[in-house]
Amino acid sequence: MNKNLAAIQAPRAVERLVTGQATSDGAGVKLTRVLTQNLQRRLDPFLMLDAFGSDQVDDYIAGFPDHPHRGFETITYMLEGRMRHRDSAGNEGLLGNGGVQWMTAGRGVIHSELPEQEQGRMEGFQLWLNLPSQEKMCAPWYRDIPSEQIPEFERDGVKVRVIAGSSHGMAGAVQREHTEPLYLDLHLAPGASFEQALPDTHNAFVYVYRGELQFAGAVQVPQQRMAILANQSGSDGLRFSAGPEGARAILVAGRPLNEPIAQHGPFVMNTQAELIQAVRDFQAGVLA
Repeated sequence: MNKNLAAIQAPRAVERLVTGQATSDGAGVKLTRVLTQNLQRRLDPFLMLDAFGSDQVDDYIAGFPDHPHRGFETITYMLEGRMRHRDSAGNEGLLGNGGVQWMTAGRGVIHSELPEQEQGRMEGFQLWLNLPSQEKMCAPWYRDIPSEQIPEFERDGVKVRVIAGSSHGMAGAVQREHTEPLYLDLHLAPGASFEQALPDTHNAFVYVYRGELQFAGAVQVPQQRMAILANQSGSDGLRFSAGPEGARAILVAGRPLNEPIAQHGPFVMNTQAELIQAVRDFQAGVLA
């Protein structure tokens, strides 16, 4: 894919495949929890990945009414659909087709995410990204990134949307110093190949939401599966190719924080004492 750059010499292998768990959240929105709590250590700094997708209005119409967060960031990527966001910090935005909502909860925010459609398909992802201990009580921050503001390029049958980090010299819409997240949405034509440089210290996974991918060693990753990529000393990146029907997938990677994780629902801190304080602040109405 990158004819003018040095090719990946030591690509990572697939460590294992993960099947998500069907569940519901908010006011009954049906979704698949792909990155569950028991994978938080393995995929540090990422805490959760939900995939949602349905053309049945009853699966999503109730949305996510007011609920709190503290101590991490939420990244919502909408493939298709419309969702209205409002929060206690005074932010409001409309998330539409191909757009991203990036929210830093920091010391606390209460927000809602409610569909602005009564028919059609709603599909996308919500990723939770941990904050380092020194930033967990920072001021809340929010940004709506419409589809046309997400950098993208196309080469050799692969379209790359760079949500965070950088790919092949193109910087993404968002950068983070401590966790160095990479978040790519990849659209591969049948048989097309893609490679991405990546430090061997970063945790990484790929989630296939259309078609099928093939990795080294003839490892097939079918639709609706997550491939956790092995942490291999000396590896310089990853490489895979699409099956005969093509593929679409998200590639997510980041530098681990290697800090304690204490979670109680929508609060993610470093200690139990900090969690207790978060609950008390919420109950007292002073979360933010």
